[in-house]
Amino acid sequence: MFFACQKKKNNTEKITNNKVEIEKIINAADLFYKNKQLDSAFYLYNKARANCNPNEDAKSYVYCMYYMAEIQQDHEDFIGSTITATETFPFLNKITDSEYVWNIYSVLGRNYYYTYDYPNAIYYYSKAFILKSDRINKLEAKNNIAVIYIKQQKFNKALRIFLSISKEKIIQQNPAYYSKILDYIGHCYYRLKDPRALPYFQKSIEIKSEAKDQDGLGRTYYNLADYYKKYDAALSMKYAKLSYENFTAAGNIDDCLLSLKLIINNSSDIETKRNTLTYIKLVDSIYEVRQKAKNKFAKIKYDSKKEKIENLKLKAQKIKNELQIEKQERRNIISYVIIIIALCLIIFLYFYLTARANREKIEATYQSETRISKKLHDELANDVYHAMAFVENRNLSVEENNTHLLKKIDEIYSRTRNISKENNPVSNDQNYTSQLKEMISKFDNSNVNLLLNGLDTISWNKVDKTKKIAVYRAIQELLVNMKKHSEASLVAITFKEKDNNTIIINYADNGKGIDTSKMILKNGLHNMENRIHSIQGEIDIYSEFGKGFKVQIKFPL
Repeated sequence: MFFACQKKKNNTEKITNNKVEIEKIINAADLFYKNKQLDSAFYLYNKARANCNPNEDAKSYVYCMYYMAEIQQDHEDFIGSTITATETFPFLNKITDSEYVWNIYSVLGRNYYYTYDYPNAIYYYSKAFILKSDRINKLEAKNNIAVIYIKQQKFNKALRIFLSISKEKIIQQNPAYYSKILDYIGHCYYRLKDPRALPYFQKSIEIKSEAKDQDGLGRTYYNLADYYKKYDAALSMKYAKLSYENFTAAGNIDDCLLSLKLIINNSSDIETKRNTLTYIKLVDSIYEVRQKAKNKFAKIKYDSKKEKIENLKLKAQKIKNELQIEKQERRNIISYVIIIIALCLIIFLYFYLTARANREKIEATYQSETRISKKLHDELANDVYHAMAFVENRNLSVEENNTHLLKKIDEIYSRTRNISKENNPVSNDQNYTSQLKEMISKFDNSNVNLLLNGLDTISWNKVDKTKKIAVYRAIQELLVNMKKHSEASLVAITFKEKDNNTIIINYADNGKGIDTSKMILKNGLHNMENRIHSIQGEIDIYSEFGKGFKVQIKFPL
């Protein structure tokens, strides 16, 4: 008992020491991140993440993954950033602090925004918004959704959100946030051709000038350059150059390119050439730096994962070698038992499936014979009897009687052919569609108006032959049932193929219907249900007495 307690204590100490070590690594990574040394920060966050067990310390794991995703996003590796962030999903429900979850949703929202996947961006910003978080986080998520509306040209929706945010006291007390909101409001008014745009831009410049926010000034001057582009080319150029100067001073190379592009469009030939060369040089420089960063961060993650996998393999191999001799005999015994059980199971399944197939074959034959027998009785026996009575009681030498008898015999022959055709084998080749149409058309007469839609849109060549036969017979059963019982004057059959490789057939008539609560499937309807279930399909019947009869059949392609 003493040794067991001692072992548990050692394990606890090991876990505690490991957590302390992880916290030291994270603190060092945070310091590098704060000092903009992102390569070193990423390396240490990844190291801490690799040593962390997310099931026991989900908070530290998610924290590291979030900052790794942020660094990848900062270097425009949006796919890598998204992969890193989504790896935290299985552990988010283990964290009580919503701030960590909010960070993950926000970084995903930005990744999708930067890659122009606006619906997914709105989805993750909305998830961030509904979390129990502080007010400033909720307003930021709300702001991000409005920015996407601008990208989607939904300026009225965006404007309503920005105006509501601008009234928040917490925003008005923060010059950086407030001036950005004013910029967005001005931009929305400008895109809606509303003259109220200009005062908002001017107010934003006042706030940013006082706060010496060069990056923010660059953004507002850019908006003003865009605002005056169509009305005053000289003033537009002036603001474009001011935007470029402020972005350059703030070290914002991405937005420098936007301003420089605007300047190029309004420059003379000589200036255009010089500015274009500067633009190309900046683009090449940014691309090279970011590509190197992407490769470096991917290699750091890969090397760490590879090292961890190799260590696990070595430990597993060691354990395997130690237990190999002891387990060999046990494995042999288990193998023999499994083989015996498998053989017994195979034999049992063989006899069971054979017996079931025979039962189903007998049942299907019985049902088919019963149905044919009933048709012969209902549709032919009475007519034959009347024909015989007519022969006995009439003088066939009279031409009128003779003609009547021949007509009666012809009718009996036609009905016999119809019954024969109904039970003929169904074609599964390219003539299947035309054969199905021909069968359905036989029920379209002066008393019944039959509508058929979507039959030719189905990829019947991809459908298994047993399923085609089941569909043919099921529709045939429905139409026969309609003709016998429903007294319908209008029938509609619709075929539809869904994207998930599912075929849906909707049948509806305006007949007298049935009470489904008291309905017992018999004969044709019972056969139809068995056919659909045999092809892994589903069948639903909807009907009320006096309100028609509807059936939906659904089965996999």
